[in-house]
Amino acid sequence: MVLVLVGTGLQLINPQIVRLFINSTSEKRSISALIVIALVYIVVAIAAQGTSLAATYLGEKVAWKSTNALRTDLAAHALRLDMTFHHQQTPGVMIERIDGDVSVLANFFSHFGVKVVSNFLLLLGMLALLFQINWMMGAAFTVFTVIAMLVLKRMRNYAVPRWGDTRQSSASLFGFLEERLAGTEDVRSNGATQYVMRRLFELSRTKLWTDKKAYFASGVTWNTTILIFAIGTGMAWSFGAYLFWKGSISLGTAFLIYMYVNMLRTPVEQIAQQFQDLQKAQACIQRTQQFLSIDSKLVDGPGKELPKSALAVEFDNVRFGYKEDEIVLKGINFCLESGQKLGLLGRTGSGKSTIAQLLFRFYDVQQGSVRLGGVDAKLATIEQWRSRLAIVTQEVQLFSGTIRDNLTFFNPAISDAKILDAFERLGLLEWLNSLENGLDTQLGAGGEGLSAGQGQLLAFARIYLRDPGLVIFDEASSRLDPATERLLSQAVERLLENRTGIIIAHRLQTIQRVDHVMILDQGKIIEYGKREELKRSDTSRYAQLLRHGMEALLA
Repeated sequence: MVLVLVGTGLQLINPQIVRLFINSTSEKRSISALIVIALVYIVVAIAAQGTSLAATYLGEKVAWKSTNALRTDLAAHALRLDMTFHHQQTPGVMIERIDGDVSVLANFFSHFGVKVVSNFLLLLGMLALLFQINWMMGAAFTVFTVIAMLVLKRMRNYAVPRWGDTRQSSASLFGFLEERLAGTEDVRSNGATQYVMRRLFELSRTKLWTDKKAYFASGVTWNTTILIFAIGTGMAWSFGAYLFWKGSISLGTAFLIYMYVNMLRTPVEQIAQQFQDLQKAQACIQRTQQFLSIDSKLVDGPGKELPKSALAVEFDNVRFGYKEDEIVLKGINFCLESGQKLGLLGRTGSGKSTIAQLLFRFYDVQQGSVRLGGVDAKLATIEQWRSRLAIVTQEVQLFSGTIRDNLTFFNPAISDAKILDAFERLGLLEWLNSLENGLDTQLGAGGEGLSAGQGQLLAFARIYLRDPGLVIFDEASSRLDPATERLLSQAVERLLENRTGIIIAHRLQTIQRVDHVMILDQGKIIEYGKREELKRSDTSRYAQLLRHGMEALLA
């Protein structure tokens, strides 16, 4: 604000110096006096540019710091939302909501504080000086400025909904591109290239028309400003000529009037431009507010701590469906004691993965309760709850970075000694040493450079470093070759020492060492008991599976 005030004052002083120069010339003062006046003008002009540069720099800095904080808030809010919301959004749309809209706001706020405030001050200063020259002229231009501002204000919201449409069309286009580029192999192998291109043309056409409408609406504001200033310039020449003809003002003062009115053009045009940016920003603010107003269906509990030891798992009459009219789990009741291992079997769609989703509290049950270590899911905070669980799936999420980074999630507080100890305890140190650069081995995006089995090994080490009380394996070995699976099998045993484990499997050999077996069918438990007892029972489904293979379960 100090820089804005100084810069505004300097801009108001320079026309006064020009008036003095013209009047001094008319009075035939010495050349040396005119040179001094010219030098003062140059110094003031340079100082005005310097303060403008400094104010712009600070404005950009403040804008980016604040909008980066907004990006953080939006990303954190997105991570708090339940999975129902995320299943309805594409990654491209989320990127546009978190970064695209905020980038528009950063551009707006970086200029708004400097340009709009300084230009309003400049307007007030010039009107005050025009009043000082002639009160009638000052009053006329005050009315002119007020009318101009009212017209611009009335038109301010004209383009807001159209700019909102442009942001939405961009989000749809980016979301489509992200999904199709990610699935390029499936698109080409299934002959869907023409469909993708046709849909791309449709979305591009929609974006073209929404952009044209938005820019046309903003152009109306811009052209109105040009018309207003044409009228203002004519008024300035008329007033100046009239007062000079009457002998009320000098030639320098007449030129001063023209300069001040001509200077009005810059602040009002910039204010008009800011109104256009404001229209864009308002659309982004509305979308941002709408996004932040979305409430997660998951609500933090009061914060009851879970035990630090292996966690007992309890499902008490749990009913759940991803949609209200489609129940997936129908009255699930079971209790897995602390430190025990459960093998979970069932055909596709029977509810196995849904149990894992509920354990991680990606969703809340519609009826009944889920407890870990005797603590109800709704009594702990989501962060407390999830910190005590870990899962390994078929698809291990790896990121561009070193193996160390992927193990620690870029947390430098985890030492190499702790990482190496984890590999040694899991029996994986020999595999790690076989890599040319060890922990410094660089991975590409998506874990490029590692096989599926090696990705699973990293997932095991990650879990060991977290030290959870419950570990879930969701068909983690269904895509592995026998040799890698044997290595993983040893790691699983060591990982599950003093921990509770749930293994969701498609192959019987992956649950040979579990304590209990549960078989699901159409969202119901059709068999649950100790593995050895079920194995010896001639009538149990598990015994039938052992005799006839997994095909018996799918029959």
